[in-house]
Amino acid sequence: MAIANQKGGVGKTTSAINLATALAATGKYTLLIDLDPQGNASTGLGIGQNQRARSSYDVLLGQASVDDAAVGSPVPRLDVIPATVDLSGAEIELVEMAERTHRLAQAMKRAREPYDIVLIDCPPSLGLLTINAMVAADSLFVPLQCEFFALEGLSQLLSTVERIRTRFNPGLSILGVALTMYDKRNRLTDQVAQDVRAVLGRVVFDTVIPRNVRLSEAPSHGLPALIYDHRCSGSQAYIALARELIARMPQPAEVAA
Repeated sequence: MAIANQKGGVGKTTSAINLATALAATGKYTLLIDLDPQGNASTGLGIGQNQRARSSYDVLLGQASVDDAAVGSPVPRLDVIPATVDLSGAEIELVEMAERTHRLAQAMKRAREPYDIVLIDCPPSLGLLTINAMVAADSLFVPLQCEFFALEGLSQLLSTVERIRTRFNPGLSILGVALTMYDKRNRLTDQVAQDVRAVLGRVVFDTVIPRNVRLSEAPSHGLPALIYDHRCSGSQAYIALARELIARMPQPAEVAA
């Protein structure tokens, strides 16, 4: 599942970290691929620079396998493929490579470790890194900040998704849109939420992620908010969102006896 929005500051990485934690807590063997050159998802899960000898950059360039690059996190059943600043140059290097849009998909096919779910934290752009994530993914999760220009940016993302479907990955679906940084005291926030639901309908998750200080504090401690303070409103919202997410995921077919 790719977690993407070309707009920065919408709670994308916070969602990636906490949803991955919640999914792992349900018993799902989870992998989080940090595909953002800033490496915030790696830092937010306590993955230090000394644990990033192999990174998502190496995986994309074929210098390391998914299994070799994955490292354990403080969260049981959650592995991470970390990101380094090298990833910032990957867009340029990928341009001249064969199958440049399918590098991550090919690496995932060669992976030996049987993860139940893989989350990909994309950079805040619609370049080759995000395209690689969408080509490799079965579904897309979109965090959407409750602000005035939210729908304008979303339309560009949806156009990109349609192009990916047409050219590379016809099976890509939008699993859902999650409203983030919701402030019930702000009338504009409430109006934006209503507008988004009016346009997108049931694609929008019922759960909204509130503005919450503890969500902002947690990454500086190298912990997901669900571990840093599982009682805070932000953590409780991500737990509820994870339940919705699981309910929407395709269930594996049962093998007949």
